[in-house]
Amino acid sequence: MSTHHLILGETVDYITGRTIVDTHDERARQKIARFLVEEKGYSRDDIEVRREIPLNVDGNRATARVDFVICVDGKAFAIIIFGPGSLVSRERSALAAARLVERYAVPFAVVTNGENAEVLETKSGQVIAEGLEAIPSKGEALEKMGALTFEKVPEKRLEKEKRILYVFDVLSERECDEFTCSLY
Repeated sequence: MSTHHLILGETVDYITGRTIVDTHDERARQKIARFLVEEKGYSRDDIEVRREIPLNVDGNRATARVDFVICVDGKAFAIIIFGPGSLVSRERSALAAARLVERYAVPFAVVTNGENAEVLETKSGQVIAEGLEAIPSKGEALEKMGALTFEKVPEKRLEKEKRILYVFDVLSERECDEFTCSLY
């Protein structure tokens, strides 16, 4: 377990109803979950939390995690990655996760620190909108579904995306846990 998160006790996950560890980061995730349901119109059933992406890079096994996978009409429409601080530093790993989390590239990736957000188009990698309000509502997602293609990512590209996600999420977290962010 990471040593740089202050454990505040337990809380109940807004989406699943399960008891989970309460941290400052988890409180921000719960705020995002409520925002998605109460303001963006998604049902709890539209949102999968803490989806794991198994990674195997050069024999090194690890797991990356997507905070939220938003599904519309049975397809993953967007992923949301939460992290405190800078959004730009999470863009590339969010795109990698969007290309790995399903058997197709999830069309949109959102990075947020709970106060601001960037919506990225997965295919181009471009930021197409900014701000929490820019996260598509369920109605907007339903309107966009007909025009979207859910393309399979070529195997060679998947290997590159796995390496990117491994470096950005796994190695950087391990470095933080082992050196930079430890509490003394």
